[in-house]
Amino acid sequence: MVNTHLQRCPEFLAGDHTRLRELLHPAKASLALGYSLAHGLLDPGQQSLWHRLQSSEVYYFIGGRGIMKVEEESVVVEAGSVIYVPPGAKQSLVNNGTDPIEFLCLVDPAWRAEDEAVGE
Repeated sequence: MVNTHLQRCPEFLAGDHTRLRELLHPAKASLALGYSLAHGLLDPGQQSLWHRLQSSEVYYFIGGRGIMKVEEESVVVEAGSVIYVPPGAKQSLVNNGTDPIEFLCLVDPAWRAEDEAVGE
């Protein structure tokens, strides 16, 4: 068993300018996982940089309100929203609310820097 806690995972500024904490990643612990799991925050009035991954992503929104943009589509997200982003899709998140957007992001296969293009 692996046991961790959000507060024990260091926060960092991701390439897309969201604040992330990697909760589970097979490259950082002895885990038989094909995916990675991160907790993210985006502050009010902020927009993540446009980016795309070679991996698929699933976002589960815990709090806040905003707009998720994937390619040419936009959808309002709030607590309870789930968004699937296919591999290679251009994406960005906009916080147009008054509270931070809080989310979990599952990346499959696990996130790797060389699989991400930011600022497209």
